[in-house]
Amino acid sequence: MKSLFWLLALREWRHHPWRHGVALLAVALGVALAYSVHLINQSALAEFSAAVRTANGEPDLTLRGAREGFDDSLFDRIATDPDVALASPVLEVDTYAQGPAAAASSASAPALEGLRSSGRIPVRVLGLDLLRAAPLAPALMPKSAEGEDRLVFLDPGAAFPNPSARSATGQPEGGTLKLQAGTRWVPLRVAGTTGAGGTALVVMDLAGAQAAFGQIGRLSRIDVRLQPGVERADWLRRTELPAGVQARAADDTEQRVSNLSRAYRVNLTVLALVALFVGAFLVFSVVSLSVAQRTPAFALLGVLGLTAAERRRWVLAECALLGAAGSVLGLLAGAGLAAAALRFLAGDLGGGYFPGIVPPLQVGVAGTLVFGALGTVSAVLGGWWPARQAEALSPAQALKGLGTPGGSAPPAWPGLALLALGTGAAFLPPLFGLPLAAYVGVAALLLGGVALVPAVVHALLAGVGPARRATLGALPLLALQRARFQRRTATAAVAGVVASLALSVALTVMVASFRDGVTQWLASVLPADLYARSAGSGASAEQAWLPPDFAQRAAAVPGVERVLASRTRALQMAPDRPAVSLIARELASPQDALPLLEAPLPPAVVRPGEVGVFVSEAMVALYGAQAGSRLTLPLAGQQVPVRVRGVWRDYARQFGAVVMAEGDYRRLTKDDRLNDLALWLAPGASPAAVQDALRALLPDPAMLEFASASELRQLSLRIFDRSFAVTYYLQAVAIAIGLIGIAASLSAQVLARRKEFGLLAHLGLTRRQVVGVVAGEAGAWVAAGTLVGLVLGVAVSMVLVFVVNPQSFHWTMELVLPWGRLALLALAVLAAGTATAAFSARRASGRAAVLSVKEDW
Repeated sequence: MKSLFWLLALREWRHHPWRHGVALLAVALGVALAYSVHLINQSALAEFSAAVRTANGEPDLTLRGAREGFDDSLFDRIATDPDVALASPVLEVDTYAQGPAAAASSASAPALEGLRSSGRIPVRVLGLDLLRAAPLAPALMPKSAEGEDRLVFLDPGAAFPNPSARSATGQPEGGTLKLQAGTRWVPLRVAGTTGAGGTALVVMDLAGAQAAFGQIGRLSRIDVRLQPGVERADWLRRTELPAGVQARAADDTEQRVSNLSRAYRVNLTVLALVALFVGAFLVFSVVSLSVAQRTPAFALLGVLGLTAAERRRWVLAECALLGAAGSVLGLLAGAGLAAAALRFLAGDLGGGYFPGIVPPLQVGVAGTLVFGALGTVSAVLGGWWPARQAEALSPAQALKGLGTPGGSAPPAWPGLALLALGTGAAFLPPLFGLPLAAYVGVAALLLGGVALVPAVVHALLAGVGPARRATLGALPLLALQRARFQRRTATAAVAGVVASLALSVALTVMVASFRDGVTQWLASVLPADLYARSAGSGASAEQAWLPPDFAQRAAAVPGVERVLASRTRALQMAPDRPAVSLIARELASPQDALPLLEAPLPPAVVRPGEVGVFVSEAMVALYGAQAGSRLTLPLAGQQVPVRVRGVWRDYARQFGAVVMAEGDYRRLTKDDRLNDLALWLAPGASPAAVQDALRALLPDPAMLEFASASELRQLSLRIFDRSFAVTYYLQAVAIAIGLIGIAASLSAQVLARRKEFGLLAHLGLTRRQVVGVVAGEAGAWVAAGTLVGLVLGVAVSMVLVFVVNPQSFHWTMELVLPWGRLALLALAVLAAGTATAAFSARRASGRAAVLSVKEDW
């Protein structure tokens, strides 16, 4: 049996190489896209984790304070604890290094134009007591440059950049590395290097870092290694830590980024798997045609003793081989795509989770096996229905070329049950922080819609009553009756159209809704003419800031009509989550200053001792901060109670943002520094001249970056369109595969019904009339499939917009239905499907169909 299987299977593939090659490439494409996304994310996460482990060292635990740090007197107490074997004080500073472009602009100077980069390089500075840090973090130990003293690492003016920092700043050993501290550059001598990987990092002496960045007497963390036999939990119970200082595992940062980037990585992988999903339909179409063409051979083998179950296993084995071959090609292509993407696009993929990471390709055995198995399983699932058809055929009837009787239409209750399951799953909460139930709901909705195609065909054709049928001609009546009584076949014929059109409609609605939401949000949050900032993130804003009087000086610049200043900071609300952005700004009229979801609560809801704030949608999802609720914010070394007066929409900060009135912020923190300016210009004022004048107010013009409102809108929408460009490709692939499915399914039916069409030809029907009959019945099925796909696509889009997006990224949007595009999409599919059916039916009137009834005469 095995030798016969290989003989006939190889002969089939050799006789029809293009047909099976297309199916194989469809599987390979799906595997390649999904596997490449997996490899890129896995490599970036592994590189990031390695860099975090290097920077954190290998302590038993880390004592970490708020962003502003804590008093270094705690270190003396921890270091002298008899249960502590080693304690290493660390100061972490996020700031900027002066890059080559910045050095050139500050030396020659006029202003930079438009949105050009200032040339500053984001870097993290680690101030270490290197004598104490060596046993805990040996990878951070500096390597002195040639000619330097062996104890140069104790020099407070020496810096040791890692390879990323040296490459970005272009400073050789012995050169001068300038780091930003407020509005000045701190010059440091490059006295060697450190081998730590990852993003740009600079190691220096702890005392030197404290003096350079205005952090005298402050620490960010203390790495602790306990004496052998001392339990961490017991030590923490008897050690009293100051307010705001928490004990964390060394890998907390690594785990936090892994958990928070997981939703992004999973959603991207699911989107890539759409190609594999539609590839399964192409396998279905190809195998259906193959089974139909080989019906006489299967029938003969059945007469010779091949059982029905063996026929099913035969077809499934062929599908498994096709899927395995496609998976191997897909894995190789996916590895190549991932290697190219990591080389030219780094490891970020637009998610913002791994900025600056340029990782090497890392291939894991487990992931390779999983995605290889997915390709094989998709091919087997695609061939399941044709395999069942091969199992159900009657050898005697098939040898006579009579095809397989259609039988009664399947019941509607399975489809309705799947639709109910999909609807119910969409309302379930996320599992492990992922919208897994929503994905199950989308799959159930698609399967339910496909299962209901016969019922929809019946409902559509039931409207043609007996009176109307009596007025039809013979050919339309023949097509109508055939479409009604063979509506079971409609599922196989238009399943691909239903699934592909539904996915295309869902992606179209989701992208349109998201883009409309982003456009409206940008119009709301960018009311000024020009924007200036000193730092690109809340973390670096602690060292890259503007002086308190800068807003008043900017308002006096000719051409500036109004200035709105704000202060941005990063707050660590929870140890297992990324920092929240705190924005202090003028809030005289919150409903005008912020895109609030509802009217703000009155100031009277804020109780004595509390401060009123406004939070973004992500704060509601991550911290339960609904309007009217109470939170505590870690500010100025204390927990400040705040009352939420409203929730606003924010598409820029996925992990949450809090807006506080600038007066409240300054009263609580005594911090009057600034980071951002919104400027309204006088009519006729030159933006370039205003930028030049504002840069001239700072010691170095590179410390201020500008962008106009129109530039920010265009840049944001350009990034958005580029991010979703893959969806248009997936739509085209899905529709193409759906149409190929129609062609293959109807071709299979034509082959199975060759004697029927031969008889019609002998009864006098012309070739055009036979084609018209087949096109008419297929048109009814395609119309039903188009209707189901359109309705189903809108339902799936609602799951994507209202469930998947909020559960994954913690923001919401309004549903936008672009009816014009949806109508054009549906009409195009209907017309293309009917035309494809007519083209496939041309072989029904060929000479073979006429001669196929010869043996019955």
